[in-house]
Amino acid sequence: LERARDYLHKTGRFIVIGGIVSPVHDSYGKQGLVSSRHRLIMCQLAVQNSDWIRVDPWECYQDTWQTTCSVLEHHRDLMKRVTGCILSNVNTPSMTPVIGQPQNENTQPMYQNSNVSTKPTAAKILGKVGESLSRICCVRPPVERFTFVDENANLGTVMRYEEIELRILLLCGSDLLESFCIPGLWNEADMEVIVGDFGIVVVPRDAADTDRIMNHSSLLRKYKNNIMVVKDDINHPMSVVSSTKSRLALQHGDGHVVDYLSQPVIDYILKSQLYINASG
Repeated sequence: LERARDYLHKTGRFIVIGGIVSPVHDSYGKQGLVSSRHRLIMCQLAVQNSDWIRVDPWECYQDTWQTTCSVLEHHRDLMKRVTGCILSNVNTPSMTPVIGQPQNENTQPMYQNSNVSTKPTAAKILGKVGESLSRICCVRPPVERFTFVDENANLGTVMRYEEIELRILLLCGSDLLESFCIPGLWNEADMEVIVGDFGIVVVPRDAADTDRIMNHSSLLRKYKNNIMVVKDDINHPMSVVSSTKSRLALQHGDGHVVDYLSQPVIDYILKSQLYINASG
């Protein structure tokens, strides 16, 4: 999430105002998946010092496993209901002026598209937007609809936040992108919605050739412009990290996990005796 945000900011085209970590439902059935009760707590500990990333329990609180597409749609509909903002699809851009657009496994970051060069005061406004939305993007408020007005913007005219265009995207590793190419693994209609209507941000792993992956799928080629690949630092240490590798490292007593897991998470894993292999 942080690496993707940094890259999108560097492009000058995007302002990320919030990130949502959405742990998968227990019935997903992946080998080594511990109870969502533990996973929620670990995620919360991991982002407890972040002022823009939130953990959302909606997905794992449902009666059964939810598709990635349905999770994206849930957060899109919730944001629209909560803020009254325009939440556009990739293929139906707003025709009205927009301040500034453009979420791992089951992680949906929220982005806002921004043309900062034409709006010198956009940063000031979006600072207020980010501060507000990052605190409500994962919570259902007690009222039906909000209209945020920045009374301190000093723009001469009041800017209503409902005029700002928001987008929900899927953030994933290149391994998930490659899984789109496996016949029968994903529902075709869901793939069309995920890539065509929402769009995705891809963080390469293990020096994966994302161009080759996209050229291997007609759907990915069709929506290539909706796929943003983080390419600023191929040798970034996070490029070799995955949750699967982390679990294996913990089982084998590999001390290198301290390089990419926060200490509160490690402490919780030890206290709860998670990921212990058969030999203990």
